[in-house]
Amino acid sequence: QVQLVESGGGLVQAGGSLSLSCAASGRTFSTYAMGWFRQAPGKEREFVAAIRWRFGETTYADSAKGRFTISRNNANATVYLQMNSLKPEDTAVYYCGAAEGWGAVVSSATYTYWGQGTQVTVSS
Repeated sequence: QVQLVESGGGLVQAGGSLSLSCAASGRTFSTYAMGWFRQAPGKEREFVAAIRWRFGETTYADSAKGRFTISRNNANATVYLQMNSLKPEDTAVYYCGAAEGWGAVVSSATYTYWGQGTQVTVSS
């Protein structure tokens, strides 16, 4: 069992920044990767960024490249998403996921556990 708690969402103007955190607890030793997904109204949950836990390899969606940075702190089992140059189209509920087994990190099906989500709203 892994529990995930997200924080850091909020309202920001276009061009601004937000930093999201996802704290993992429980059987974190079994975690292969953690990722951030987002879901906007009327849309499916989409991949944003992922990090493989042990060595920190990162993967980004095209929409996030150059603007977002995913990182992790192994000691406290926390993953972060630094979001810069935010755009109104980034508005969504952002979810943190943890994957126990190997799989494609860009696929939501790979992830076993999910947080409750944190709302990010970017105004124009």
